[in-house]
Amino acid sequence: MVALKVLLLLLLLPHVSCKTSVVNCNTGDPLLALRSYLQPGELVIGGITSHIFMATERGNFHEHPRQSVIGESLVVTKNYQHILALVFAVNEINANLQILKNVTLGFWIYDNYHISWWTYQATMELLSTQDRFIPNYRCSIQNNLIAVIGTLYPETSLYVASILSIYKIPQFTYGSTQMRDNSEPLSYYQMISSEAYLYQGILQLLLHFKWTWIGVLAANDDNGHRFVQAVLEMYPLSGICVAFVERIVPISLGRLYHLLDQMTRIYHISMSSMANAVLVYEEHILHFRLLLHLPELEFVAAEPKGKVWIMTVQMELTALHFQRSWDIQVLRGALSFAVHSKEVFGFQNFLQTRNHFSTTEDEFLRDFWEQAFDCTFGGEEAETLCTGKEKLESLPGAFFEMSMTGHSYNIYNAVYAVAHALNAMQSSKPKHQATAVGAKMKFQDHQPWQLHHFLKRVSFNNSAGDKISFNQNGELVAGFDIINWVTFPNQSFQRVKVGQMDPQAPPDKALTIHDDAIIWPSSFNQALPLSVCTASCHPGYFRRQQEEKPFCCYDCIPCSEGKISNQKDADDCFKCPQVHYPNKNRDLCIAKDIHFLSYGEPLGIGLAIISVSFSVSTALVLGTFVKHHSTPIVKANNRNLTYILLNSLLLCFLTALLFIGQPQKAVCLLRQTAFGIIFSVAVSCVLAKTFTVVLAFMATKPGSRMRKWVGARMSYSVVLYCSLIQVVICVLWLATSPPFPDTDMYSMSAAIILECNEGSVSMFYCVLGYMGFLAVISFMVAFLARKLPDSFNEAKFITFSMLVFCSVWLSFVPTYTSTKGKFTVAVEIFSILASSAGLLGCIFFPKCYIIALKPELNNREQLIRRKY
Repeated sequence: MVALKVLLLLLLLPHVSCKTSVVNCNTGDPLLALRSYLQPGELVIGGITSHIFMATERGNFHEHPRQSVIGESLVVTKNYQHILALVFAVNEINANLQILKNVTLGFWIYDNYHISWWTYQATMELLSTQDRFIPNYRCSIQNNLIAVIGTLYPETSLYVASILSIYKIPQFTYGSTQMRDNSEPLSYYQMISSEAYLYQGILQLLLHFKWTWIGVLAANDDNGHRFVQAVLEMYPLSGICVAFVERIVPISLGRLYHLLDQMTRIYHISMSSMANAVLVYEEHILHFRLLLHLPELEFVAAEPKGKVWIMTVQMELTALHFQRSWDIQVLRGALSFAVHSKEVFGFQNFLQTRNHFSTTEDEFLRDFWEQAFDCTFGGEEAETLCTGKEKLESLPGAFFEMSMTGHSYNIYNAVYAVAHALNAMQSSKPKHQATAVGAKMKFQDHQPWQLHHFLKRVSFNNSAGDKISFNQNGELVAGFDIINWVTFPNQSFQRVKVGQMDPQAPPDKALTIHDDAIIWPSSFNQALPLSVCTASCHPGYFRRQQEEKPFCCYDCIPCSEGKISNQKDADDCFKCPQVHYPNKNRDLCIAKDIHFLSYGEPLGIGLAIISVSFSVSTALVLGTFVKHHSTPIVKANNRNLTYILLNSLLLCFLTALLFIGQPQKAVCLLRQTAFGIIFSVAVSCVLAKTFTVVLAFMATKPGSRMRKWVGARMSYSVVLYCSLIQVVICVLWLATSPPFPDTDMYSMSAAIILECNEGSVSMFYCVLGYMGFLAVISFMVAFLARKLPDSFNEAKFITFSMLVFCSVWLSFVPTYTSTKGKFTVAVEIFSILASSAGLLGCIFFPKCYIIALKPELNNREQLIRRKY
């Protein structure tokens, strides 16, 4: 399409020759009258700016810039600084003899009016004889065009490049990034880093603030389409979703109502979305400002909602003269990727001291002055007359800035790049012979294409201290400044640099941003704006994607039992290490307590005291019986068997102490087996006592054969053999699967239980079962013998003691299996103490009572007379 337009333009141009006199070169007129600014020089730098905006219907052609459909040209007054920056740079170089010796630079600046046709014409004007629109011929004084700086926007820059590439004249684009076909020879240079680097910078900014739900407003052209395609392809790979994509149609007065309807729809979509971060990609901000101004025009009823507008590099806060009263507060807090720039020394002084009306060659000045200061030069109906003495520094920032903008900084550096390349060409005498003509130095038959060789290698530090050089793709090696737009109610605004993209830094560290320096939109009350589809999932929850929605939209699901998440927006929960457990909120792993029954806690101390107390009580009973061993009540029912029973009960009470304290290997081996064997001895003694009573009664019958079984031998045999069976069971247990110290990580979620693993649970219950068997036999025999007429019969006490014993151990089994940790051990200790105390109290308390308190009853006559 571009090539076709160039071809049509060339076909329309008069192909004439001065030699054939088809056209008088001295009287030929240009095809169209274009605004220009000329300063002659031996070498001329061309400039094509976008200073005047033509509000034309798309496709219409106007023969003169004054013939716009609204009756006047609209000047983007802020862009006039671009012209002044070029003037300043050229004058500064001409005054510096160290850069270009004996060569004077000039410039010739045209405006393209934001229209492709006039962009082509302006380019052809630069290639023509001064005041003669006859390309490809040298008539009279030829422009010594050495390079062209232009334009501000990518589309018109390509139009210029399509012509200049034919002549291989260097071109410098200064306002936007564009995709380059690397297969073609290098013909133009970008004073901005690559477009891909811009996309990467925006992505890093979004990730820095964790804005994962964004909107996109893009121009409805090829560049906007390329930007949207890059966002949709690149950003989801980094976890960013696009809530909406809307295209902003350029102003077309012929379709004004359609445009306003579309703008209204875009406004409602933007403001109703939860995406608070919105990327804006346009050639200029005029359409976007119209979008934000709709509430004031009463096209929409909804008030503007606070959004963080993220502008791309070509957008600056500008205004046309009729937008002077438009509120700029809606742009407060916007972030902009701007061309890296610094303040150039002397530029502000140049703007303040320059007599702008001292030159008549500047055809842009009058329109700029009238629309910037809202006045007119002459005219009876004028409300405000221009004096020409108005001060530029009094203008609002949207109309003109005294500080050098990024685009002006690029123009300044482009002029210096040309000057340094010319200097290198001038110094390279072996390849480019230079001869002295008077006091002047001229290049013999120089050609602009020769400058490319030196531009590719140019490298210098400008007056602001920045290094200027190009990479192999002809792109300036520079980053971007991240600018925060701070607006004020008086329509003034300030650009605050809050970060930068450093191209020399590693990719993951290229972005530097100072969060505390950013002024956010007023509606956020200086809190960091959130731009997410759904609020963050707090620790203790994990994200689950919502069905039929982008992956950035999710539900927050609580972590299941035993799992945690310790960060926001966790994709899943995880289990704590075995030595930790989740807290109540399931957002933290807490170290588990070491859990065992120790002597340092009240429960352990209490059980130990009880155990020792009963042991002491048993020892006192034993001592009492030994002291009164010759008394009838002691000698009754086998005195030696009583001593064995008391000693076994004493050891039973003491075995409880083996269960208290941190489990050790020796303790684990001993405690259950010792408990089982000692208790079996005790119960065997009770069983032997019961058999003694039964056999004694049976032996008293005439002719009974039971007499030979009555005696100590039978009692000892019962104790020995019954105990020996338990010993065999315990030996088998220790031989096959002995107990060992173990840790239980799972029974209690908040504690690690240090315990003695029984090794074989079946063997443990065999030990308990055998003791139960002996106890049941003892109970049954004692119960049957409770009413025997023997004066020394203690079967009643044995019956009651076995009832207590059996009750305790029957309740032990379900209680033991239902408790955990140290309480399991406490249950077993309690069972040992309770059953042992039952034997001690039921069998020996009545006898101790008689010995200690009723000694008069402790005689043979009384015992024979008593009935137990």
